[in-house]
Amino acid sequence: MATIEVTLDNFNDAVSEGITILDFWAPWCGPCRGFAPIFEKASEENPDVTFGKINTDENQDLAGHFQIMSIPTIMVFRDNIRIFSQPGALRKKDLDNLITQVKALDMDEIRAKLEDQGK
Repeated sequence: MATIEVTLDNFNDAVSEGITILDFWAPWCGPCRGFAPIFEKASEENPDVTFGKINTDENQDLAGHFQIMSIPTIMVFRDNIRIFSQPGALRKKDLDNLITQVKALDMDEIRAKLEDQGK
């Protein structure tokens, strides 16, 4: 699947179902530009995962909501639940490993843990 541009308007739709990996970035950011081909390659290799890019210059509201302090920041959602968030570019093998781990998660178990935390 191609990488999509995520904004405030389509954010909820982007993360509502399945696995979504977001790259918070900016055009002037050197490490962001270096990570872009890795992110694109992973999106081509994982058509069952949604890959989205959030330009922090154009989407300061989203960046502020998630308290993005450095870019790139990688954030992973599964079924509208934030699973992972980390500043810094990932190497290809680390991104592949992250995707494998997120695919293997038992979401019923995750939801139960979140419900217990809310009590």
